[in-house]
Amino acid sequence: MSQKILLTSKEVNIILHRLACQLIEKHLDFSNSILIGIQPRGSFLATRIAQILKEEYAIDNIKLGLLDITFFRDDFRRNEKPLEANKTQIDFLVEDKQVIFIDDVLYTGRSIRAALTAIQSFGRPKSIELLALIDRRFSRDLPIQPDYRGRQVDAINNEKVKVKWQEKDGEDAVYIE
Repeated sequence: MSQKILLTSKEVNIILHRLACQLIEKHLDFSNSILIGIQPRGSFLATRIAQILKEEYAIDNIKLGLLDITFFRDDFRRNEKPLEANKTQIDFLVEDKQVIFIDDVLYTGRSIRAALTAIQSFGRPKSIELLALIDRRFSRDLPIQPDYRGRQVDAINNEKVKVKWQEKDGEDAVYIE
């Protein structure tokens, strides 16, 4: 199966900075805002965005959490092989906060639906927004759209979008295969 590169490391870096700036425009000092990375792959993106906000834009009070949605998915019992859960790491209340879900690829919208259900265990947010690095716009099963998107991709048929992160895969890049 052949791979085509959609985003190089340099392009990923530019997009991450643009997304961080868009968040600053809306949330200013983040005193009432929380970043929530959706496990597993959204955690890399959320950590990077938080790092950029802290190190390059001097925003010190970033609250970052990681949310596992494994047992909230609507296909939880439909797979033949058992699903592997990740850790949820949220050590603060989300009650009356502005929550920003962060995931690497928005595909069918089902992961976001599961995240909407899972976050209720931590309180009732004031609002919820969605940031996605890649938006596969023609593949939605649910009416979910990102508030912040890195790149919109029109993947067709059985094409898959693969996001690679330096921390896990040894490179920052996005491929379509």
